[in-house]
Amino acid sequence: MPLHRSRSNRIIAGVCGGLAEFLGWDPTLVRIVYVVGSILSAAFPGILVYLALWIVMPQARA
Repeated sequence: MPLHRSRSNRIIAGVCGGLAEFLGWDPTLVRIVYVVGSILSAAFPGILVYLALWIVMPQARA
């Protein structure tokens, strides 16, 4: 399955949900890991990475 933003597992843009589907992980676990990683890296880079992924990752087909 190619990397894409999720339509079903989305809170903001479906980026973490899409990563979870791609990796075969639980979406909640991916969100927690992403938030903790962002906070530990001073949050700003995590926000930029999320925005970049939002722009670059295609939306999942219906």
